[in-house]
Amino acid sequence: MEISGKRMYSLLKKLNFERLSTTDGEKLGAEIIANEIKSAGIEPEFETFSAPHYEIKNVKFEVTEPVAREYEVSGYGFSGNAAKDGIEAELYYLESFDDMCLAEAKGKIVFVTGNVGVDNYKKLVKSGALAFVATSGTWTDKKSETDLEERILRPIHTDEGVIPGVCMRISDGLRLIASKPKKVRLVLEQNEGEAPSQNIVAEIPGTRFPEEIVAYTAHYDSVVFSHGMFDNATGTATILELLRYFAKNPPLRTLKFIFCGSEERGLLGSKAYVEAHKEELEKYRLCINVDMTGPLLGFDCVRVTGENSVCHAIDFMRKEIGYAAEVRQDIYSSDSIPFADNGIPGINFIRTAAEGTTRVHTRYDVITQVDPEKLARTAGFALEFSKRTVNAEYFPIERKIPTDIVEKVDKYLRKKKPETK
Repeated sequence: MEISGKRMYSLLKKLNFERLSTTDGEKLGAEIIANEIKSAGIEPEFETFSAPHYEIKNVKFEVTEPVAREYEVSGYGFSGNAAKDGIEAELYYLESFDDMCLAEAKGKIVFVTGNVGVDNYKKLVKSGALAFVATSGTWTDKKSETDLEERILRPIHTDEGVIPGVCMRISDGLRLIASKPKKVRLVLEQNEGEAPSQNIVAEIPGTRFPEEIVAYTAHYDSVVFSHGMFDNATGTATILELLRYFAKNPPLRTLKFIFCGSEERGLLGSKAYVEAHKEELEKYRLCINVDMTGPLLGFDCVRVTGENSVCHAIDFMRKEIGYAAEVRQDIYSSDSIPFADNGIPGINFIRTAAEGTTRVHTRYDVITQVDPEKLARTAGFALEFSKRTVNAEYFPIERKIPTDIVEKVDKYLRKKKPETK
């Protein structure tokens, strides 16, 4: 049995709905994947973990002086709650997060353009700002064709304090600032807590070297408004195809296929997996991760979170079989990161989308942008690499992460404070 793009595409059809972390949609996606694994003759296991869960009860933003006007906004999840009747204060346009501008923020509701990153959020808290308004999109967006972003803060944002925040369209932001409001009111009520998410894990024991493990990872959750076909139903379909092959062609080494939940909330599924399997991680030799493949217009890439010699080996192999792809040593923002953080090299198979086509994390991440032949092409190369690697007489990849890659992983996970200019 070889790779079937048609079969992969049929799985995308089954997963063609929102699969948000901790929701019924994510749970349904997990059940669909589990049934596909069973159809391959392997019994999956659900590994449940707790993930952050919030529910916005009430959100509102309005100008109160000099002329009353209400603007459409969405609330930042986990940014806390405003007072029962909201917070009313002077609006201050924060043009920059430098100290001079921040000095004027105390006691005010602050307007900023774009999203608010970790370091800037902490600056807002430290400045004494009461709340903030951020923006999304472009001023040319049509409301009927775009969605007002729904954003969340992670624990790393709020470990030094919390102030409530909302998000509005940048077009509304332009009108707001141009109107020169004196006072505004921000209302935000939300329930914050935790709820279950789940990884689906399937194991194929090795026939000769069962104590050596290769992990395959792909996340199956999506974000709000998005059916997540490119990001990342395609990766889910890819490692499921590899599972089907090795279920019928038992490998020399043990393979663990991990379909990760809540990746979009900060790699929570893969982080939960490595934490739950801490005692056996010394047996893991490699993580093969697939996150976003299949666009009709695009180009295949391989990112190696390991020794540069692995890049050379993959580059040799792709030339040998005629597979055009860019191979580079680097980290990749996906589920191989927690494995790399535990000393396990990673290889990420990707097909980047051509500019102006597939748009992830929006309503436009749709199945029509994914091509079965391109799905099969990337999966076919991943399979060819896998067959040579997991069935090698001696495992060819050293369990080692170069120092510069370790530093990148540490910076990504914010173990090291980002450099400031």
